[in-house]
Amino acid sequence: MEKSEIGQDRLGPAGDDFYAALMKAHEGLSFEESAHLNAKLVLLLANQVGDLGVIHAVLKAAQEK
Repeated sequence: MEKSEIGQDRLGPAGDDFYAALMKAHEGLSFEESAHLNAKLVLLLANQVGDLGVIHAVLKAAQEK
C-alpha cells in the first residue's frame, strides 16, 4: 500500500454514518470501557483487512505526528 493511499476517504458520505455509530457505541461507557471497545474494534478491523503489510503501514501512519 502506498503511503499516499493511507487515510484517503473511502467511505464518502457513509463516513458520517460510521462516526455516528461509533459515538453511539461509546455512549455511557467509562473511559476504561471505551478504551476496551476501541481495542476490540482495532483488532477486528485489522483481522478484516487481513494484510499484515497494510496493517503495518497504517500503524506507522497513525504513529506519525
